[in-house]
Amino acid sequence: MSDRSLRSWMQTLIRYVRSGQPDLTNRQMALMLLVYLTPGPHTVRGLANVLGVSKPVITRALNTLGALGYLRRVRDEADRRNVFVAKTSIGQDFLDSFERNLEQDGTPKRSTKERGFILQHG
Repeated sequence: MSDRSLRSWMQTLIRYVRSGQPDLTNRQMALMLLVYLTPGPHTVRGLANVLGVSKPVITRALNTLGALGYLRRVRDEADRRNVFVAKTSIGQDFLDSFERNLEQDGTPKRSTKERGFILQHG
C-alpha cells in the first residue's frame, strides 16, 4: 500500500469519525461488508468460517450490529432451527454514507456487483 493510499484511507476515517456515526470495529465492518456485498443466505457458521473466527465472535458482533439496526436475524421458514443474517435499510444507509466518504477522495463508485466481485476475489 502506498503512502497515497494510506493518506486517502486516513482521510476517509477522519470523515467517518467526524460524521458522528457509531464506531464499528474492523470485525463488525468486515461482517457488514460480507453480508451486504456477497450473495446470501448468510449464517453465523458461514460468516465465522469466512472471517476465520469463532461463532461466538460473530454472535457478539451481530448483537451490536442488530442493536444499531444494521443487520437482523431471520428464522428460516423451511427449517426453523436455522437463522440467517439479513440486511436492513438502516444498514444500507450506513454503508452508502461510508461509501460517500470514500468517494470524496476521488475513488470511483463501483456497482454492487463489482464491489462483491472485488471482495470475493481480492
